[in-house]
Amino acid sequence: MEMNRGKQESSSVEEGRKGRMTLTLALVTLISAFGSSFQYGYNVSVINSPAPYMQDFYNRTYINRHGVPMDTSFQTLLWSLTVSMYPLGGFFGSLMVGPLVNSCGRKGTLLINNLFSIVAAVLMGTSEMAKTFEVIIVSRVIVGIYAGLASNVVPMFLGEMSPRNLRGAIGVVPQLFITLGILIAQILGLTVILGNPEGWPLLLGLTGIPSAFQLLTLPFFPESPRYLLIQKGNEDQARQALQRLRGWDNVDDEIEEMRQEDKSEKEEGHLSVLTLCTFRGLRWQLISIIIMMMGQQLSGVNAIFYYADRIFLSAGVDANSAQYVTVSIGAINVLMTFLAVFIVESLGRRILLLAGFGLCCGSCAVLTLALNLQNTVSWMSYLSIACVIIYIIGHAIGASPIPFVMITEMFLQSSRPAAFMVGGSVHWLCNFTVGLVFLYMEAGLGAYCFLIFCGICLATMVYIFFIVPETKNKTFMEINRIMARRNKVKIHTEAEQMMDLQTIPGMKADKPEVLGSEL
Repeated sequence: MEMNRGKQESSSVEEGRKGRMTLTLALVTLISAFGSSFQYGYNVSVINSPAPYMQDFYNRTYINRHGVPMDTSFQTLLWSLTVSMYPLGGFFGSLMVGPLVNSCGRKGTLLINNLFSIVAAVLMGTSEMAKTFEVIIVSRVIVGIYAGLASNVVPMFLGEMSPRNLRGAIGVVPQLFITLGILIAQILGLTVILGNPEGWPLLLGLTGIPSAFQLLTLPFFPESPRYLLIQKGNEDQARQALQRLRGWDNVDDEIEEMRQEDKSEKEEGHLSVLTLCTFRGLRWQLISIIIMMMGQQLSGVNAIFYYADRIFLSAGVDANSAQYVTVSIGAINVLMTFLAVFIVESLGRRILLLAGFGLCCGSCAVLTLALNLQNTVSWMSYLSIACVIIYIIGHAIGASPIPFVMITEMFLQSSRPAAFMVGGSVHWLCNFTVGLVFLYMEAGLGAYCFLIFCGICLATMVYIFFIVPETKNKTFMEINRIMARRNKVKIHTEAEQMMDLQTIPGMKADKPEVLGSEL
């Protein structure tokens, strides 16, 4: 009897460590991703299809006010602002992540963030009726702020409440909904649906629906247990949240892990971005997320989408079918990101990052060759199509989803908000820069601009190979210990900490013992 009881307890502890996908965890994942991440993707591509009709609205509004048509250069400037204000707003949103998640919590921040989206949706949806194009530009900033917050808070929220064996798969779900948002915007933007002179205001205004849905449903789900215990000090609420998320009462194992993390970070408090940037104990983690985020955005994904239409046209695709070609690429993006959800826990993060950037690197190199030879070698246009598809596959399985997962995993509770602020800011600034610079690069270099993207992908891949560790199925504390060795941080005993005020915080003697017992 005693042996059986011992086996049951041991089995329960092991099951608790492994975790499973419960209905509560699945629903909070889907609601968070649909209500927030979906809109990031939706607003990336929603203005592409109706662009001619929106620019015509800008011109008609100007004529009604001034009696003369808008100057071409001024119209180009206004449209450039319409496009670029979105990533700029995303940058500002990223800067708000730390203060909001620390004071309002992860779930609270997502709920507050919905107000930005709903206000922007109402303004954009009524802009034509109000005969004001300035409202659209302002709304793009507002919805950009929303996307900047959502793109950082959702991975943090889901990463903190996921069991370690599902953390990667759940961490990829936000990226899946981003690609789904892009695809839905492309489909609704077809001329026969809403991408026409009458339908574009509704197309822009639809972005508020997922936010309204999240605002009504997310309050019924638990806050991040790590936030409740480590930052709010409320173990009872953290235990209740964990029990709902895991579907059983025995959550002592995870509570104990959080307690140890809490103890190790008592002296740290909440790290600011400045402290994070100067703290030796997190140096390689910080460098790694900056490199991965820069690689993600500077790898040429926007250029691939820009070139896709003309590549397919050169292969003989009818000009009227160009919209459907764009939709097909969006569908491939969704399917491959969906695949990443299921393979990230079996293959690991490193493999997907290396394979993803490797595929992007190789396809950019071959695409440069194919684009330059397609006028002389007939089958080169088909090779170009293959390169586009391979590139999309590579980006979808590794470069797009995994960096956000890695930010969650490589930092502990006190430094995670600041890390997301840095990673998110780099993400959106690079996005903004590519949008600003690419047209000039394309005009000056033509197809050879893909060689620059090839070099960036190669450099990112080499860095990941030598520096970034595998984090699959490891606790946050175990990952922190691996990176401590990379940072050459000495682990002090508690007695030495009392004697030396300059010791690195978060490296107490009890930490290695706990980690050792978990390994």
